[in-house]
Amino acid sequence: MSQFHEAQQRDLILFVGGTRAEAVAVVIAYEAKYHKSIKALYMGNTRSKDFLSKAPAEHRRKIIELPLEFRKLTAASISKALTPYSDRLLTATCTREYNIRTYKKIIPHIPYLFAPTQESLDWATDKVEMRQRIREKAPEISPKFMLVADMKESTLKKVEKQIQFPLIVKPAGLAASKHVTICYYREEFETSLKQLMTSLKRLYLERERDDKPKVLVEEFMDGTMYSIDAYVNARGFVYHCPPVYVKTGANIGFDDFFGYSRILPVQLKEHKVEAANQAVTKAIHALGLRNVSCHVELMRTEDGWKIIEVGPRVGGYRPKMYELSYGINHLLNDVLIRIPQKPVMKKRPRNTVAVMQYFARREGMLDAVDGIKKIPKLESFKSLDIKIKKGELCKFAKNGGTSVFDVMLAHKSRSTVLADIRRMEKFIDIKVVKSPTNAK
Repeated sequence: MSQFHEAQQRDLILFVGGTRAEAVAVVIAYEAKYHKSIKALYMGNTRSKDFLSKAPAEHRRKIIELPLEFRKLTAASISKALTPYSDRLLTATCTREYNIRTYKKIIPHIPYLFAPTQESLDWATDKVEMRQRIREKAPEISPKFMLVADMKESTLKKVEKQIQFPLIVKPAGLAASKHVTICYYREEFETSLKQLMTSLKRLYLERERDDKPKVLVEEFMDGTMYSIDAYVNARGFVYHCPPVYVKTGANIGFDDFFGYSRILPVQLKEHKVEAANQAVTKAIHALGLRNVSCHVELMRTEDGWKIIEVGPRVGGYRPKMYELSYGINHLLNDVLIRIPQKPVMKKRPRNTVAVMQYFARREGMLDAVDGIKKIPKLESFKSLDIKIKKGELCKFAKNGGTSVFDVMLAHKSRSTVLADIRRMEKFIDIKVVKSPTNAK
């Protein structure tokens, strides 16, 4: 097997999608830690508007642009793009789930680098395949599920009998919590299933996907949700990052399943964290993932830890959360595990970190957000990311919408962070007005 020392002369890290700023930051961090001069080979979609125009010149010199049209990639175009750099590539990474399809196409063209198999990426990005693999290998961590492809009466009765209500309806091949719905009775299930199938047909057409949309129906698990990011090496050894507590929109009264808050570190006893890590390892091994970072969502139930899903990428907001809380460079570790080198782990938290995602209570055109100017004045405030502006459409995540804005908080005192969350819950008021284009 190829060893790390044999690749010392290689000086390029291939980034498939993501952002140029993140790619440059990883290169700079790697150079500082290992005293090796390298550059980022950034394979970006030609439709991307992410640029480094405002970055210092020395940072811009750290990146080589490799623009391609992701929707029209062929084996010939990939080979032509990568051939000039093949002898210089140290590793290749992809940190966004919507770019995994492109990354998968590139793997055959980088045969002498450590990478996950194409099959394992297929299993990990198709929720039905994922469920089937985990059920076969580790049934104790898998909820009941079914694949639904039509609205026939026989299909609906089979769901009622095998899954029972309440249940979750979700796309089988999309990332994040969009288009995820909780159904408590038959009529609600029929309506949600019909809306989802219609939305998926349109969405797949827009994204020029040639596969057929599939819908996953699974049992609703009553418990507390967490997520764990992990790195798995070529031999299947898994390094676990600290768990993150997740509160969903459903937990605070929304008829929706988005991630309302994420908090790190968690207040779990060590043996419970260890049990969660064991479940994560079982799920990763069931999917055959290797040389990759994984984002795993799981539920702590009365019957133990259950896996919600596994993504072959880093979790949303996790790089900043792990950096602020534990001093872990998540994106650098994502590259190290693929070289392969041992990731740099830290176990003692320095700060409590929270990410809050705010959705409107009803759909419509955004009119105003009362209290938003108070957020930067909070003691634990770190960042505010506005996603929707006045006059733009607010939609629930289950209907394909995104949050109005996201807030990141961090402070050495957990009570200060929790107090600031409570303050925001009191003074934030998202106001929307009805719109004829308000799509359900």
